[in-house]
Amino acid sequence: MEIQGTVRDILRKKGDQVWTASLEQTVYEAVRLMGEKDIGALIVLDANGSVVGVVSERDYSRKVVLCGRTSRDTRVAEILGRPPITVRQEDGIGICMQLMTRHRIRHLPVVDKHGGLVGLVSIGDLVSWVMEAQEHTILQLQGFIHGGYPV
Repeated sequence: MEIQGTVRDILRKKGDQVWTASLEQTVYEAVRLMGEKDIGALIVLDANGSVVGVVSERDYSRKVVLCGRTSRDTRVAEILGRPPITVRQEDGIGICMQLMTRHRIRHLPVVDKHGGLVGLVSIGDLVSWVMEAQEHTILQLQGFIHGGYPV
């Protein structure tokens, strides 16, 4: 089953507010902001405002806590891994799901054609989208079965 919709559709629904961190911030500051905003990740921007990564609660637990580091003495730059995997607004929902599955990630920064940050799509956003699409399909099929739709 192909899932209809684009990243743009998700951002229209959820909004484009994104919380960010800088490379120079401490991990403690980043985790504190995640707690305040009740989110699981921050997009990391360099001094020019370009997306350079995503820092998540998972990064904190695996790259700080389990390594015996302290969050107050560790900079966000020290725990960033690979280059960020991003999507554009015109990308489809299926592409997002494939990228998240293949790369075992839960957050995709959304960038414009110049690489500027315009939003964020999370695995939760995708699950919600798929559930609503399936609910809509079920309602259409029920209507058809009960004669609510013309043939």
